Amino acid sequence: MASLKNPVDTWEQMDAQVADLIELEELAGEDASLSEEVSTQADELAGELDKLELQLLLNTPYDDHDAILAIHAGTGGVDAQDWAEMLSRMYLRWAEKRGFGVTILDWTTGDEAGIKSATIELRGPYAYGYIKAEAGTHRLVRLSPFDAAHRRHTAFALVEALPAVEEDDTVEIRDDDLRIDTFRASGAGGQHVNKTSSAVRITHLPTGIVTSCQDERSQLQNRESAMKILRARLVELKIREREAEQARIKGEPVVEGWGNRIRSYVLQPYTMVNDHRTDFSTGNVSGVLDGDLDPLIDAYLHQQLEESQQVANAD
Repeated sequence: MASLKNPVDTWEQMDAQVADLIELEELAGEDASLSEEVSTQADELAGELDKLELQLLLNTPYDDHDAILAIHAGTGGVDAQDWAEMLSRMYLRWAEKRGFGVTILDWTTGDEAGIKSATIELRGPYAYGYIKAEAGTHRLVRLSPFDAAHRRHTAFALVEALPAVEEDDTVEIRDDDLRIDTFRASGAGGQHVNKTSSAVRITHLPTGIVTSCQDERSQLQNRESAMKILRARLVELKIREREAEQARIKGEPVVEGWGNRIRSYVLQPYTMVNDHRTDFSTGNVSGVLDGDLDPLIDAYLHQQLEESQQVANAD
């Protein structure tokens, strides 16, 4: 009910603000001191309208769902594992600024530093619709803190964005299709974490998809989290299959996984974040790494909006 009521309340509130602003503008004709206030409020309303226009674009299946974010260290050794942890921190900070709820479902630390992978659940309005803009390979260029000669290194990490679903009619998971293994959790933990076989690994035999969870203390909780990730991966597989078919019909190339480099973060010899899809760039690298992702995500959504309008005009 809340998911249906909130958008209506938002538009009704904006409608009332516009009516008030029209009345204020009429008064400004008689009182010049009100003109500046009218201009300020109009700019604020225009900004809010722009955000709502972008949100209207989030109308594909699952956009309004919670999200599961998976981050994997790639090429670059220890630097890549450190980079994966930096990205995880960036998304946690972004989620915090958005007011999203966060649960770490899985976290595998690196042998020397950083992490090998992390799986994070994000809960909030249109969490998947926004975070799906981050799916792809992220590239870091910097002077390596792990190189004694302090040379410049390049590291890669893969980000996957999955829609979180409790149940989905398009995805059927049969017990016979699952192989469930239990093992002892690795990494730092309390008296129960490393001494009992609480960690769970689930293999979906028809697709070969493997999910695991070891962050909870009980095997039952880890199994529920692993199943949640499996459902998300199967839904995402359906989405990719549909997009690939649409691209095939249109004659467009399909780039997935590691081949889809979406963004570069350069810390040396200059500082710049550049999104290769939208050509949006900013020199505020520290701000971006601290969770200021909205300008990058908004640029991506604006591009999607323009492309959808071009398709509509062509039809």
